[in-house]
Amino acid sequence: MDGIRIGVHICRGNWSKQEEVLLKGDYARLLPALEPMKIDQFVLEYATPRAGDIDVVGKRLSDRELGLGVVNPRTDEVESVETIVAKAEKALEYYRPEQLFLNTDCGFGCFSSRSVNVEEVAYKKLCAIVEAAKCLRKRYC
Repeated sequence: MDGIRIGVHICRGNWSKQEEVLLKGDYARLLPALEPMKIDQFVLEYATPRAGDIDVVGKRLSDRELGLGVVNPRTDEVESVETIVAKAEKALEYYRPEQLFLNTDCGFGCFSSRSVNVEEVAYKKLCAIVEAAKCLRKRYC
């Protein structure tokens, strides 16, 4: 595709580190609204079980690009490269490598005066995404 591309990011909650207060459920109920959209890329949260299984969108939206959420910006635990690679490989059952982008679930700061996580943890999580991408490129590109 040439020119400016269009993407949409669906954030399911980034105001608390308490996962139990954030939105949960798969994307199935949104598919009737998402499918007809003239969107090049959907950026979706999949770092936590709250988002359900990638199969829901993989079966219906694989004609677009996917920004796959692979790290949770609200936790202090840094996801392993192996965990990120496994999430991406599950998405690769539906998406070609050139359609897949590794992302965080939302961002690390949702309010100007209060970040969701500390800089050191955010940096380590981003480094894990970079290493996972390198691994995946060796395998699939």
